[in-house]
Amino acid sequence: MKTESVTRIIMIPFILLSLFCHSSQDGNTGEQVVLHCGPKNLTLKSSAQTIEATWEDDPSCSAGNDELIYELLVLVGDEQVHHDLVTVTPDQIGSPHIWGWTSHVALECDSHSVILSVRYKNYTSPRRQEETLPGMKNSKGPEVYPRDKVFEVGSRATFCCVLPAGGTFNHMYLVGYNRSDGNITQINNQTYSLTIVLNQPSHPSGTDVKCEATIQHRQTDNGATAFIGYPPDDKDLQCETSDLELVECRWTVGRDTHLRKDTNYQIVGSAYECDPGKCTGKEDVSAGERTWTLKAENELGTVELTDTADPMKRVHMLAPESVTASTVNHRDVRLQWSWKVQRYKHLNVTCQVNVSPAGAHEPKPNSGVGLDFAVLMNLIPNWSYNVTVQCRTTQHSSKWSNWSSPFNFHTKGDVPDALDVWMKMKDNEILIIWKILLENQSHGHVLDYTVTWSKIEGTEQHNTTTVTHNRATLSLDTTQQYVVNVTARNLNGSSSPSTIITPSSSSVGLNTSSRIKGGGGGFNLSWSSSPAASCGYIVDWWPTSGPSMVTWLKVPRTNVFLSENFTEGQRYSMSISACTREAPLLLETREGYVKEQRIQDDLFKNLTLKQKVSDVEVSWDWISLKEQTAFIQGYVLEWFDSEEPNNKAVYNVSTDDPTSTSLTASDLKTGSYTFTVKARTALGECGSKSLIVTVNSLTDNLMETVVISLVVVFSLLTLINVVCYRHWACIKQKVYPPIPRPLLTDTWLRSTGEHSLHVDQGPSEVDIMDAPQLLCKPGVQVNQNLVSAPASTYQPPPNLILPPRSAPSPSGLPSSSFRGAFNNLSYHLMMQTEDAQPPEGHANEFRAPTFTPDPAEEEPESHMTCVLTYISVPQPTSDEHMTNITDTETSKTSLSKSTSCLSYSET
Repeated sequence: MKTESVTRIIMIPFILLSLFCHSSQDGNTGEQVVLHCGPKNLTLKSSAQTIEATWEDDPSCSAGNDELIYELLVLVGDEQVHHDLVTVTPDQIGSPHIWGWTSHVALECDSHSVILSVRYKNYTSPRRQEETLPGMKNSKGPEVYPRDKVFEVGSRATFCCVLPAGGTFNHMYLVGYNRSDGNITQINNQTYSLTIVLNQPSHPSGTDVKCEATIQHRQTDNGATAFIGYPPDDKDLQCETSDLELVECRWTVGRDTHLRKDTNYQIVGSAYECDPGKCTGKEDVSAGERTWTLKAENELGTVELTDTADPMKRVHMLAPESVTASTVNHRDVRLQWSWKVQRYKHLNVTCQVNVSPAGAHEPKPNSGVGLDFAVLMNLIPNWSYNVTVQCRTTQHSSKWSNWSSPFNFHTKGDVPDALDVWMKMKDNEILIIWKILLENQSHGHVLDYTVTWSKIEGTEQHNTTTVTHNRATLSLDTTQQYVVNVTARNLNGSSSPSTIITPSSSSVGLNTSSRIKGGGGGFNLSWSSSPAASCGYIVDWWPTSGPSMVTWLKVPRTNVFLSENFTEGQRYSMSISACTREAPLLLETREGYVKEQRIQDDLFKNLTLKQKVSDVEVSWDWISLKEQTAFIQGYVLEWFDSEEPNNKAVYNVSTDDPTSTSLTASDLKTGSYTFTVKARTALGECGSKSLIVTVNSLTDNLMETVVISLVVVFSLLTLINVVCYRHWACIKQKVYPPIPRPLLTDTWLRSTGEHSLHVDQGPSEVDIMDAPQLLCKPGVQVNQNLVSAPASTYQPPPNLILPPRSAPSPSGLPSSSFRGAFNNLSYHLMMQTEDAQPPEGHANEFRAPTFTPDPAEEEPESHMTCVLTYISVPQPTSDEHMTNITDTETSKTSLSKSTSCLSYSET
């Protein structure tokens, strides 16, 4: 054991020495490889802005067993702009190597150099190669690079401007951008660069880059075109079949790329014909599931989309053809159609029908194998429809087909629908009204309406009337209830009757109308519920003034918003009634404006003023509701003294009574005042009208009244005088007719020795005697129409000559009314001379003569006593008998103005 240990200890140094020597020999070999290995045959190629470097390994590089690392440096001009490492594995040593790089500037802008060296392990070979691509030299004018290059929106681009020798750079910019955008730098003495962010796409024809310079003392410019756009961004590829023979792949086309070349599309591995958004190819759709790959490529990039499916589960059916109606009735129709693809008859199909007008029929899908018909129910009679049909396969929930071509049909007519009836009561009349049926309710032209009514109590015969409009006014006893039925009739018959029961006036009661404020173009109504409302409520409304156009609405709840074309500034009345099994029950009445409007000026008509002492009453006509575009809350009367321009103190008086038609201004002084009347509303005072009035004193008023009265009286008198003057002859004949002249005959006077009185009936234009009047004398005794008076009570006037009592009338005298009135009268006169005096106590009294009838002619009960107050007869001029009374001897003979008979009886 000890010998083995010693041997081992002795062998260790020899082993270490051997390892050291071996290591030294290997290191020398690596160094020798590094010293001799390196690139050779370095060449550079360029394409646009890309540099491609190609080189080979030196044969000595194959001596090493490790990988080689090539280091590449890129210089633009004298500035290093890129560094890269390329690793070559031992199995690649000896083969050509290729490396590429794209410069940020065009290669024409400046020289590009590539320096290539190699490293082996941690040692770098001193051997290296360098190649340079020179930039553009000796240009004739400013040249801009790169030209016609495509850029992506949002990228950073560098353009350079190369000037000829001696040229001076001025500016460089991109058309469509601000001239100050971008960063301009000098690359060398003849080259300048513009670096800018391209944040907007260009037109497909490109965007120009301009360089302005001064060459040989002359301003010049030049440029290049850049194309700025987007790479493809198509998505959502989906492939399906429609005719079970061809497969159609569709996708969502992305945004516009704004490039000069369109995006190229193709289905990889298939001979499909492609257009943007669609590729079509023929395949065996029964082969099962497969995958489609779409490749979309343009100058800025490529997009690939994939879709996997079984074509038989992606059947997008074609639209049905030849849609028609096999049966058309009042309210239903049977439709049928055909299929272009016969293989559809073996598929489980679901179809639905779209019916116009909208809402006329709710489409309900029907399913079946090879389905080719559908039945539409609950249609409107006498109505035109337009239908289209679409279908899809049932089991795979494929997309619906396109709609078929439209088909039109018209249903048969039917009786009208029942009417919506309402009523309004006014005085002793009941207005029955109903809504005019719409076209989809009348089912044909309505010819007329029949209204039938009868009392709710009793079995009297029904009354019927037929009208052609939507209302009927019935003059009925409003204290009774009536059952009213209304039906509409068209060519197909009459509708079912609509019934309403009219309430009695005693059950309606009095309802105070409350005001309501509108808003939002209508009225928001709410009310308390009524236990009597068994079938809801009826709300009706109408313009308070103007035509009686009643509109109503039946609602099941206690609130409603009315918004049926209300007019602003128009007052509306509304009533709320409970719908019952009997007559409707009136609950509330309201009135209001959907929106009050300011009342226009000059509201007050016939504005008049009346002065009472120092007060002035201003009155006006009642204001109609039509003129009230807002609720009137009262009136205001304002006035001020018009004669005091420096003192415009305004006084006013007001009332809160909207029905008032007058206001009074009190304690006014004499002067001129301006009165203004205004209406008070929620919108303020409006509707004003002014009047200027002069207030006079009471004396002035009295004088004015007297003067006016005198003028009126004078005018009337003048008028009467003129009329009387023009018609005096007629008035004289009517009021003051001529009186016959009395004549004394000679025969009668000679035979008796006394005077006889004869009356000439002929007219006299000169001698007109007043007819004697017989006056009743106080104290005369009356006995059976006989009048007697004492003879002593009469004193005849002087020169009175009368014939004796017994003198008969001579024959042959013409009769006269005067003789007939005093036939056979006897006069017992007491003559008095001129010197005679009347008895004491009767100095101033005329005495009436006593007339005593002739006994031979007197009848027992025919006595008359007359009192002549004054009778004057012409006196003769000699003792001879008077034969006549001439007009020349007697001026005008007068008789007493009054002779009155208390009783007269003629024999």
